[in-house]
Amino acid sequence: MAKKVLVVEDDANISELLRLYLEKDGFTVDIASDGGKGVTEFEKFSPDIVLLDIMLPVLDGWGVCREIRAVSKVPIIMLTAKGETFDKVNGLEMGADDYITKPFDVKELIARIHAVMRRYEDQSGGGEKKLVFDKLEINMESFELIVDGKRVEAPPKEMELLYHLASSPNRVYTRNQLLDEVWGFDYFGDSRTVDVHIKRLREKLENVSDQWSLKTVWGVGYKFELRQP
Repeated sequence: MAKKVLVVEDDANISELLRLYLEKDGFTVDIASDGGKGVTEFEKFSPDIVLLDIMLPVLDGWGVCREIRAVSKVPIIMLTAKGETFDKVNGLEMGADDYITKPFDVKELIARIHAVMRRYEDQSGGGEKKLVFDKLEINMESFELIVDGKRVEAPPKEMELLYHLASSPNRVYTRNQLLDEVWGFDYFGDSRTVDVHIKRLREKLENVSDQWSLKTVWGVGYKFELRQP
């Protein structure tokens, strides 16, 4: 069965160009021309991935991303005419899986779509994906983060980053390694993205337990430090 792509884009020329290339690549495509329709079409169309513009009428891309993330972990790639780091990081913090800045090469975008979907399918595969430490549970099957007995909201990429670090306690990862292994080898982002996600995780995990912590290894990168009892 063909994978389904929802394109939420108010520029008809861009959306039709995307439809042409995506359908040629074997995808089934649905288009919404504003954020409100994007949310409605997401519910009706049940896409496998969403291409989401930021500057939209009715409801902007960030609002659409929030609405989708409230009910689904489906991959989202943000399309933006803005190149500032704030806009990119803001989308990633809200739960987007990747972003691409306009004007973009359609072939590069399609490569990103395939990469993001591969990572999503790998993470959704079989096998138990749960880590438990003192006052901390990271459950990648349900995408739940339990801290000191309470469920804490965390975007998918924060969950993936924490799970990756905690899967190899005390191993130090460089920023580039984390970009390669969590975001994907073909991710074209800024290494500061890792710093921002670590900062957000620390805000949720600080001083919860004296048995583990997220540590900065200055000049190198980060690790999930598990202290010996």
